[in-house]
Amino acid sequence: MSITAERRQAVIKDYATSPNDTGSPEVQVAILSERIVNLTEHLKTHAKDFHSRRGLLVLVGQRRGLLDYLKRKDRKRYETLIGRLSLRR
Repeated sequence: MSITAERRQAVIKDYATSPNDTGSPEVQVAILSERIVNLTEHLKTHAKDFHSRRGLLVLVGQRRGLLDYLKRKDRKRYETLIGRLSLRR
């Protein structure tokens, strides 16, 4: 359900805004999106796993908060990010 260290590093490398960037909103949203996709796949096969479902809702809320922050601070970066991640909204 969680992402591997190698996959996390690949996501960070793809979405980093500078060479040493690991904490920008883009990177955080990309990592959360990866975890959300993994949990969604898990819940397709384990429909009664309500603890993981709650975790998924928490992750979606965190991602929404980061996206709202990015939208307030820099609209262009926000639109670029949701385009790259293929997110609705």
